[in-house]
Amino acid sequence: MSVKLKLLPIEKYKGVNDLDPIKYYYVPVFGRMYRHRVELALNQCTGGERVLEVGFGTGLAFPNLHEMYKEIHGLDLTADIEAIQSVFEPMGIPLFLKKGDVLHMPYEDNYFDTVLLISILEHLKPKELEQACAEVKRVLKPGGQMVYGTPVEKPFMVFMFKLLGHDIRAEHFSTEKEIAEAAYKSFSKGKVIEMKSTPPIAGAVYTVGNFIK
Repeated sequence: MSVKLKLLPIEKYKGVNDLDPIKYYYVPVFGRMYRHRVELALNQCTGGERVLEVGFGTGLAFPNLHEMYKEIHGLDLTADIEAIQSVFEPMGIPLFLKKGDVLHMPYEDNYFDTVLLISILEHLKPKELEQACAEVKRVLKPGGQMVYGTPVEKPFMVFMFKLLGHDIRAEHFSTEKEIAEAAYKSFSKGKVIEMKSTPPIAGAVYTVGNFIK
């Protein structure tokens, strides 16, 4: 069964900073693409005891993850943890959130069933990707999965970012090809799925990777 993103009314989200893309999920046309890319990643998550979302932002995926995992852990550099908890814990979604980054994760080895990274790895420099994948692999249980999503860099995507007021080169330092290469190097098996544009004239605009420890 295909997972559909459980969006809250936009005014319910708290701790949103100017860089957070939450507003784009509600925009006509663009919003459908933003929602679909998260759904594509969520559909790769197999469920289990514990999930870690790196770069959880506003907690957009938490209601869906709550249906698949017993515990939701989150790691983010800038998120307002108390504000995020005040949104989701009254909904019966207990959270274990920390500040930190994917290169130095404050978790023990073999701890998570899934590590989820939606639109995170492209913000790393190419030389940091291998370290990030190694850290993810370290905290995953044997047989655990790394699920990531990342935009495809091509003229159409650069143009879309410009429409939204962003210079992709100032924010994205690694391409989807460099990310996939680092993942294949670190994990014994995995796959990358392409998300096509709507309409599909521009080809793939987003990729989702699912790699197994």
